[in-house]
Amino acid sequence: MANRSKRRRPLRTLLILAAAALLTALFVRWDNTALQVTHFEPVFTGLPEGFDGCRLVVLSDLHGGEFGPENQELFAAAAEAAPDYIFYLGDLEDLYRGPREGYAEEVARGLSAIAPLYYVTGNHEWAIGGVPELKARLESCGAQVLSNEFATLERNGDTVVLAGIDDPNGYADQKTPEQVAAEIYAAHGDPFWMLLAHRNNEFAERYSLLGADLVLSGHGHGGIIRLPFTDGLLSVERTFFPSYTAGLYEENGSALFVTRGLGNSGPTFRLFNRPEVAVVTLRSS
Repeated sequence: MANRSKRRRPLRTLLILAAAALLTALFVRWDNTALQVTHFEPVFTGLPEGFDGCRLVVLSDLHGGEFGPENQELFAAAAEAAPDYIFYLGDLEDLYRGPREGYAEEVARGLSAIAPLYYVTGNHEWAIGGVPELKARLESCGAQVLSNEFATLERNGDTVVLAGIDDPNGYADQKTPEQVAAEIYAAHGDPFWMLLAHRNNEFAERYSLLGADLVLSGHGHGGIIRLPFTDGLLSVERTFFPSYTAGLYEENGSALFVTRGLGNSGPTFRLFNRPEVAVVTLRSS
């Protein structure tokens, strides 16, 4: 009996290891495909009263991913938040997978049917190429593309300014963020204004100096792997312990919101960092 018991132990060990491997694989798959809706309520002293309670759905970094057939799960999560506006912050498709015909239009139609959709480019749009054509296709499907320019938003009789800049990977002679900010001040004095800018890692040393009340960014993928007591383990530039990877920050009198994004680039995967549909509700103090 003792010898028979010893012979069974390797089999038992293999079964335990196989079960652990299966559970790990299922968890990683769930961690990369199960949408998480998160809520944030930043408070601003200069926010016009008409925008108190204004709800923004903030999305970024799909990288050609799908949540449900034709992204219906993504659209349902965005619609359930009942947003006033939807902001999409770049990297709609992925350089390494390549664009899929009709994908960009499908996403633009689905989101713009829920609420006014504003879009800015990320680094992958420029790496893939054909950005002017992409912008035209998105606009034909209901998106408003902000290309180093600004627009006025109205709500309950008040207005704010929304600006959007192309990724730094764009044309070498494109209008700079500083020029866009100067144009806003020249046109509107000192308004409450928001800036859509793909790259979270440009905030501290550049975007926070422009004077925007709120900057909204993606790009960081939440630090790819998130562990307790960290702001993300790994940046998309492959540096350790990056900052400004998820949630709300403040620097130089400017607030920053960073979404963890939705998809993965190339062979990367998320860990303890589910795809995020961020709901940002603006509050006036």
